[in-house]
Order: sequence, then structure tokens, then C-alpha cells
Amino acid sequence: MNTTEIFLIAMAIIFTVPFLIWRLGRTDYWAPLVVVQIIMGIVLGPGVLGAIFPEYYKYVFNQPVIQSLNGIAWWAVMVFVMIAGVELDLKKTWAYKRESGITAGLALGTPLLFGCGAAVFLLSFSEGWIGSKALTWQFILGVGMSCAVTALPILILLMEKLNILRQPIGQRILRYASLDDVAIWGVLALILLDWERVGRQGMFLLGFALASYLFRKMMAALKESDRWYVSFIWLAVCGYFADWSGLHFMVGAFLAGAVMDAEWFNQDDMDKLRHFVLMIVMPVFFLSTGLRTNWQVGGSTVFIAAAVLLVASVAGKLAGIHAAGKILRWEKGEASIVGWLLQTKALIMIIFANVLLDKQIITSETFTALLIMAVASTMLTIPVVAPKLQKMKEIIFRSK
Repeated sequence: MNTTEIFLIAMAIIFTVPFLIWRLGRTDYWAPLVVVQIIMGIVLGPGVLGAIFPEYYKYVFNQPVIQSLNGIAWWAVMVFVMIAGVELDLKKTWAYKRESGITAGLALGTPLLFGCGAAVFLLSFSEGWIGSKALTWQFILGVGMSCAVTALPILILLMEKLNILRQPIGQRILRYASLDDVAIWGVLALILLDWERVGRQGMFLLGFALASYLFRKMMAALKESDRWYVSFIWLAVCGYFADWSGLHFMVGAFLAGAVMDAEWFNQDDMDKLRHFVLMIVMPVFFLSTGLRTNWQVGGSTVFIAAAVLLVASVAGKLAGIHAAGKILRWEKGEASIVGWLLQTKALIMIIFANVLLDKQIITSETFTALLIMAVASTMLTIPVVAPKLQKMKEIIFRSK
């Protein structure tokens, strides 16, 4: 068979296997389709399928096919991150700045400290977790921030399933997650700061500030149908120059979306775009993520590391939100609901970890442990939160 035919076989596998497991297994309550796709990305990778059927794996996922899949995955995740940037609503955050600032600060800072502690713990046992080009502080901060991340796009999907996205509590949680999303990408830029390329990075940031001003003026003057098309040109340009500067194209993708106003686009169309990106092209990204997993330090060791990171992530997030709840005098049980929703990891953390792996801040073993932690974190959310919401229906309508 030629490369095109093998590529199409790979695409059929990527879409068929997760869908059948999700639909026939009725996993939606504890593992939405996106989570099943992430898990299948790991299963179809070298650590599972490649180990069981090495010849078949090498035949289907050969180098030309992987290169083709990677190209689709890069564009898919750039569009997805841009949408996350567009959906940030910092205006509402400013309207509730004290409450949002306290909650978001503790929701990010506490698990960051817990995660940094977990990173130090991992390093105390083995140097196999730190990437070849990482300084110790970069590794510790990178792992710490991975534990602090909230997956804003996946959080939106989960709150839709819980029927609270458009309710006051859902909008509150989006405010907290939006602030943390900005901080996450700021910390990533700090970790990736390359003093040998600081001139380029400075040029990019200055150029981006000027270009953003002109871009916003132009977008405000365009009709909506043209805005959609121009936004993808803008995405490609921002991604290119961010990568050229050494900050990685994902930073550029987030910035491209962050300077756009959600009001420029119909909300239903934006929801549909996010839905179709998740359905049509993001499964390819999940597979490309699975192809990067590695178990060479030993499968049990990777799972132990993942468990340590999961405890640091969940405990840190809950501790931070409970502290915010005491300061803001929330009702009993309210902090637990908010905390469990905000500990959702999935896509944004996986994207964050992909960047760290690309820049050799972490090893593929650390990446694998972080990936398992992200999946477990997301799978815990609905089973824990749904019963709590049933007992405390009145908090759904609290705006602060």
C-alpha cells in the first residue's frame, strides 16, 4: 500500500476505536468522548500498541504517516488554543475583581506550590524526569504549573453536561479559570525565555503589540463572515513569529485569540467551531500526543509519579479554593464544588506539557506521567461534582 492508503487506515483507526468505546461502553458520565480519545491516543502509541504489535505499529504509523498526522495536529491544537484565548472574558473578571482575584490567585498559587514540591520529590529519586536542556528551576516551575492548570475549554464542556455553564456559578468559575489561563501562558513564556534569543523575543512582543492594535481596528470594521477568515490568517502569522522568536507557536496561538473580543463572533458559531474542531481534527492531536509517551523508566514508576502529581494537583487546588471560600465567606460545601471543577486538567495541561517536551524541559517519561495525571483529573470531575450539585442546588444561582 502507498502512504496515502496507510494514512487513511490510521485516520480510520483514530476515529473508530474511541467512538466505539465511548458509545458502546456508555462512558460519557465519567469519561466524555474527548477523554476516551486522549486515552486511546496513549493506547495507540508505542508504549501499548507498539509494544504488543511492533511490526503492525511500525507499518501503520511509519515516518511519512506520522509527519502527515503531526501537521494536522499542529493546526488543530493552534485553532483550539486560539478559541480558548477568544473565550477569555476579562471584562466580567474586572467587574468582580476582588472576589475573582482572591479565588484565582489561590486556585493557581496553592497547587503551583504543591506541584513544585512534587517536582522536587521526583528529582530526589531520579534525574530521568528532567529534560536535557532544562535548568532545575525550569523543570520545577513547569511541573508545578502543570499541576496548577485548569483546562478552560474542557471545563466549558463539563459544565455544559452539568447544565450550569450559563448559570451564575458557571460564569463565576469561568472568571476564575480565565485569570488562571492568562497566568499559565505568562509562566510558560517565562520558562521558555531564551537569553540567547531575547532580542528576537523582545522584537516579537513589541511587534505583536503594534500588530494587535492595528488588527483590532481592522477586525472591528469587518463584517462577521470576514472576521472568521481573517482570524485564521492572524493565527498562522502569530504562531509563526512566536515560534521564530523561540517562545513556541502555542504561545502565539493563545495570544492571537486573547486579543480578539468574543463579541466579534456569534456565540453559537463559536460553540460550534469548538465542537467541530474537537470532533474533526483534535483526535489526531490526541494520537500524536500518545505517540510521544514513554515508559522506559518502568511502567509502575511512571504510574507512581502520576499518582504523586495527581495528589499534588487535586489537594493543592482544593486547599486553595477552600482558603478563598473562608476569606469570601462562601457557604459550606461551595468551595468543594468550585475546587473540583477547577482541578480539571485534560487538554490545556497536555498542550502545556507538549511545549515543555518540545523544548526538552521535561523527558517523555515525565510527559507520560503528566498525561496520566491529566486524564485521571478530568475523569474525576463529573462523578464527584454531580452529586454535590444535587445536594446544593441553591449555589447554582449565586453570582459571587
